[in-house]
This record gives sequence, C-alpha cells and structure tokens, in this order.
Amino acid sequence: MGIISNPVIPGMAPDPSILRIGDDYYLATSTFHWLPGIPIYHSRNLADWELMTHALDGREVNLRGTHTPAGIWAPHLSYDAKAQKYWLVFCHMKNMAGREFNAESYAMSADDIKGPWSAPVYLTSIGFDPSLYHEDGRHYLSILEWETRSGYQAPGTIVMAEVDLDTGKLINGWHRITNGFTTRGCIEAPQIYRHGAYYYMLAASGGTGYAHGVEMGRSRDIFGPYEPNPTGEPIITSSPRHLFSLGDPDAGHFEMYNPNSLMQKAGHGSLVETPDHEWYIAHLMARPLPGTTLNPLGRETSLQKMHWTRDGWLEMADGSNVAKMTTESPEGMECAVCNASSEVYDSFSSGTYSKAFMTPYHQPDLSWVSVQDEKLWICGRESFFSQNDPSILATRATSFSYQLQTKLDFRPVHYSQTAGTGLYYDSNNWIYAYVGLNDKENQRIISILQAKLGQRIAFDFDTVPIPDGAVPELRWQYHYGRARAFYRLEDGAEWTPIADAVDVSYLSDEGVNGEPSEIGGFTALFNFIGSVDAYQHDSHAEFHYYQVKADK
Repeated sequence: MGIISNPVIPGMAPDPSILRIGDDYYLATSTFHWLPGIPIYHSRNLADWELMTHALDGREVNLRGTHTPAGIWAPHLSYDAKAQKYWLVFCHMKNMAGREFNAESYAMSADDIKGPWSAPVYLTSIGFDPSLYHEDGRHYLSILEWETRSGYQAPGTIVMAEVDLDTGKLINGWHRITNGFTTRGCIEAPQIYRHGAYYYMLAASGGTGYAHGVEMGRSRDIFGPYEPNPTGEPIITSSPRHLFSLGDPDAGHFEMYNPNSLMQKAGHGSLVETPDHEWYIAHLMARPLPGTTLNPLGRETSLQKMHWTRDGWLEMADGSNVAKMTTESPEGMECAVCNASSEVYDSFSSGTYSKAFMTPYHQPDLSWVSVQDEKLWICGRESFFSQNDPSILATRATSFSYQLQTKLDFRPVHYSQTAGTGLYYDSNNWIYAYVGLNDKENQRIISILQAKLGQRIAFDFDTVPIPDGAVPELRWQYHYGRARAFYRLEDGAEWTPIADAVDVSYLSDEGVNGEPSEIGGFTALFNFIGSVDAYQHDSHAEFHYYQVKADK
C-alpha cells in the first residue's frame, strides 16, 4: 500500500472538483483574477497530477478591474454518460462590495476534456458555487442562493433546479433545499452524488477559513428533504471541535485554528470512486507559516481516503473527521511518498513559453508577450498597481523556501521603464527587483520597488549601477515569509545581495488587508517576471530563462 503526501497540488489550487472517466482522473480548481482560467489537471493514480489544459483563455470573461478575491470561483466538472459529454460550470464573481456578491454562473461543454469547450451558456445570478448532476438525460443545477436580507441566516440557502443545458433555462424553478447539515453555518458549494438508494448532498461549511469543513446530507428524492449526517459534525475538517455559528458570515474563525495539525482549513470537497470502488475526497487545505495564521501559498488541493459505513454514511477511512497530511493510495498503486514538483524551468527554446505561466486581469490579447530567438520578450505597459493591463507572467508559489531566478536584457530610455522579477499577490501587494534608469537617466541600475497594502515603497538607497553591455541576472530567495534579492553581472559570478531581507509574510491570504484577524483574500502568492512602460509602451525586455527551484 502506497502513501500519498498532501497537498497533491501545492500552491493556489482551491475548490477542487474531481472526476474519473475510465482510468483517468481530472481535477479543476478556481483561478480568481488569473488567466488562463480554470486549470484542468490529469492523473492516473491520484498521487501524481500534471497540468493538462485550461478551460478559459480570457475570451469568455472580462477580468479587467477585478478586486481580490473576485473573479472565477469554484468550477465543477461533470460527465453526462448518456450524451457522452463533459460539462464544466463556474461562477464569475464580479462584485463583493456591500456584501452584495454579484455573480454570474455559466455552463460549458466539450466532447473531449482537453477541449475545445463550447461558448459559456448563462445559468443564473442567484449566488455562487454551481454544480451539475446528470441522470437519465435530465440535468440538475445546485448552487448557494446568496442572502442579502437583514435578519436571515447568512450567507444563504442551498437551492436546486432542473435545467435545460441547451438554453440555460430552469425547468419549474428553484427548490430551496437546506441552510446546512451542521451548526457551522456558511454552507456553500453543494454537490449531488448517487450511492445506493440515496442522493447525497456534499457541501462546504464554516467559511473558507479555520472552521472550514465538508458536511453531508442524504435523501431518497433529489429535491429532498435531506437528513443530516447523524454525527452533526463535518465529515472532513481540520478543526474537529464543535462550533455553533449559524447566521455568522465570518469566513475567518481564527479561534478554530488547530495547533495540533500541520494542515488547516480543510474543506470544500469533491468525491471520486476508483475503478475498484474505493472512495476518495479531494478538498482544499492551507499550510500557515509556522507560528502564524498567515497562508502565503493560499489554499491547496489534498486527498483523503473515505469509506461508507454500514448505515450508509461516508467517513474518513481511519474513522475520524480530521484531514491528514498523508493518506493511503488506492490498492495496487505502487508509490512511495508522492509529492508534486516545486520546480519550474523554462529556457524558451521550444518557441513558446510554459503553460504554467498565468497573467492577472488580462483579456486574451497577449501581443505584449512573445518568444523570439529563444528569448521571452515582454513589452512594458501599465504599472503593477494596475488592474487592467500589467505585463506580468507568473507561476504559483508552491514551497515555503525557494529561489526565483532570471536573466534579462533591458535597455530603458526613460525612468518610467523597468523590467525584472518578483513576488506578487495582487495589484496592491508585491515586491519587484528591476532593471531601470537612475534619476539622471544616464545609467542603468538594479533596484527594488515594493507595494504593501497599496502603498508604494521605493528602495532608493539600494541601487546597483550596471556597466555598459552587461546583461544582469536577478534572484529572489524566499524563506518562510522573508525574501532577499540578489544580482550578478557575469555568468558564474558570485551572487551579491541588493538589500537586507524583507518581511513579505503579508503576501498571504490573511495579510493583504492589514488586519491579521481577517481574511483579505483567498488566492495565493505568485512568482513573476514582467515589465513596465509608463512612457510610450514601446519598450521590451528579453528574458533568457525563468527558474523557480525549491530549497532542499
């Protein structure tokens, strides 16, 4: 029996939806303000996952101006066996101000999981976290109905309707199903499964913070009524102590932090059955920086082995409801401890760039980035504070200790032109080591610029002149919430620090609003290369390679 080590997909990989067709497993996750949207990962053994494709390339949605953490939420994968068609539903969260949570949900279909996917069909704006269940040619849409009325249980009610997927129209309207199966409240992300004589509804609860969990109810009729799991508690969580939080919309619940667990925030799950009828749940999790409640890697994807009790209820294979950092692999799978790779390397020699790269806010026009002569060209555009057109290519941070490194040739002619590399959470929170010009505009320099909670911080006393003709390399060393920049001007030379190490622990879900007792976002830290040109938008930087390498 092998052991699967969690997270199976490290870094930003929240709200997993898992699906098996034959011997192949597929898994989709949220992407918020990042494009391309909705990555689809593939595995043959549940332990080793590879990024296969993305479902959204940007033509389907407009993410310009998206505030953290709005954007693309909670995709759900399903398969209609009768029509032999894949379905993907997702929510585009457009506004969260005033707790209005204005969202639009869509459905897309494909004959092949790799696409092409159909144009999105509009379904509803009633709430978020849609999912589909298919049975005998009929299709059922479940979703959270968002509550805005005073005095009603927040965040709302799980509702369900039969839907015509050709038109997106509801058949006979919504049925209100439940406000939750436990007292944790904040129910969301409903999903329907059939097992034996029952329909089972799986749902997330407790908010997306430290009280997060997965709960379950069942019914002989798809529209209910659903009886709750008799334990009265989540079937998966990181914090097993009882919580009464009905009507409380708080997503953080820092009082539920479990000091005895490396894994926190386990919740928002999705079930899958193996060919040998073993059951697993894919769920999100988080790993705080030691001694803190800050989660720079965001919410990641993990797996737990499950089994059905004699009474027809689902529980973890070890009989508990506390998610673990390891779980048993399926029978017959030869695997020691399986871990996802934390390394990214691209020399751009293939004529294109890695599909691991993502970019924030953009429409599909990527004319600002190209590969020419085995170098990546990035044309400078707006400031990195922009939520419209920043020229950023980034990959998810997946480790607490790693090196980010690149080499770039950049010849600015104006002080507002820069290019370099750094760490990025969103448009208000990042740090950037760059090549630019000095104040007199007669010498190239290396320096650092930081954004912290929207404040611009220039490291004016930490500049390095670049000799004529030199092509600098830049490196960031990230280690448990602290980062230090280095440079070298000749291949093979020693790395020289640019400034003292900087506390960048605020580049985390809980750190981006300045209040450690609240969750300001739920995306994650990214590593990036990019360029700014607030002069004429006519400069470009040539990047020779991009590397992220985890420390051993």
